[in-house]
Amino acid sequence: IKYSSGVEVNFGNELTPTQVKDQPVVDWPADNNSYYTLLMTDPDVPSRTDPNLSEGKHWIVINIPGADVSKGQTLVEYMGSGPFKGTGFHRYIFVVYKQTDIINTNEKVISKLTVEGRMLWKIKDFAKQYNLGQPIAANFYQAQFDEWVPIFLKQIGLDPDSFKS
Repeated sequence: IKYSSGVEVNFGNELTPTQVKDQPVVDWPADNNSYYTLLMTDPDVPSRTDPNLSEGKHWIVINIPGADVSKGQTLVEYMGSGPFKGTGFHRYIFVVYKQTDIINTNEKVISKLTVEGRMLWKIKDFAKQYNLGQPIAANFYQAQFDEWVPIFLKQIGLDPDSFKS
């Protein structure tokens, strides 16, 4: 998982919201004749010590032919990290599943500019709903508040000062 900022996700390494604000390139060992689902989630919403809004959907792409994410069907547009000040490190987890067949869904696409429909969600429930089985690839990084977060939160309609830890 590589970002245009030059950083790579490496099993829990610390990255900044500034470094991960743009959609990354994700690659995994894929069968070009199969379809895959890519999920990115934050299990630490609003904080790791009180994850009562977990999980937060950050990115969902289904029906990816091989590992060509650009040709998949986006259900949730990519949203980088935006942990509120004082909430500590959040984990951002990428998971890939090999699909048994094309997924047909009527789920409404969630824009990168909204938080509506992103909270109180679980990867395991999504995987069960679409019969995805076990993941074939996963990785994660950790990030905490930085100077990009207030700009990002305003872009998605949130007040950077609305959460007090």
